[in-house]
Amino acid sequence: MTHFFADDGEKIHVQISGDGSPILMLHGWTASHREWQPFLEQLTAHHRVFRWDARGHGGHRLAQDTAPTVQRMAQDMCNLIEHYRLDEWVVVGHSMGALTLWQYIEEHGCRNLRKVVFIDQSPKLLTDDTWSDGIYGKFDREQSEAFLRQLEDDFAESVLRLGGMGLNERARQKYHENAHGLEKARQWLSAQDPAPLIACWESLAEADYRNALERIDIPALLVYGGDSNYYRSETAHYVKNRIAGAILHIYEGSDHSPHQWQRDRFVRDLREFIDSP
Repeated sequence: MTHFFADDGEKIHVQISGDGSPILMLHGWTASHREWQPFLEQLTAHHRVFRWDARGHGGHRLAQDTAPTVQRMAQDMCNLIEHYRLDEWVVVGHSMGALTLWQYIEEHGCRNLRKVVFIDQSPKLLTDDTWSDGIYGKFDREQSEAFLRQLEDDFAESVLRLGGMGLNERARQKYHENAHGLEKARQWLSAQDPAPLIACWESLAEADYRNALERIDIPALLVYGGDSNYYRSETAHYVKNRIAGAILHIYEGSDHSPHQWQRDRFVRDLREFIDSP
């Protein structure tokens, strides 16, 4: 991996592959640049693909005291764009990556961006009496505060439980069975430094990007899981209806990571979207 330095001096690690117009791929919470590895072969022939490990992620210890909030990560994205001196970026954000991209748009509009892709995310995670399109359709401030306490007590298990005990029946079954993939994820999560990731989650839970959606004046592709762990189909349609001209694909049978469950379809949809006029 290579790296650049953010404006507060933090080293941000980036994997750069291929040649052509730039694509920046932003991974989800607790993940890393490896989330996008399955798609490289089909993207790098015509695009220069940037995959970062977001601040506090990927096993990189922080050198600065700055917490990896969504606001700070959006500034890191701005620093990346400035550092590599490229324009007309296509940016793909999954989960936390989508929130980071919305934060960037809220602050900067669509400056330096050509097209954007959002994967299975709500613009507001916490629900209340007027908003039911967040996590589970019912995940209010009290539940969020309880989740934060659980993260402090057992970070790895709390993260797995959040996804495993949500809306996806298959994920619930796998969690109860302690499937092999869960143990691998448990080992990865247990190896992370939980403090910055908890601070990151806290900022994500406080964010509200509903107004930012209407600022998007460039082509947008939305990819949602038909059996998402966290979001009902109403969330996907809410986002679509507030981004002018947005294209929505719902991958039936797929969970919070529809791009991983239907990889061939995702890369086909992504390439068609990127390469269309």
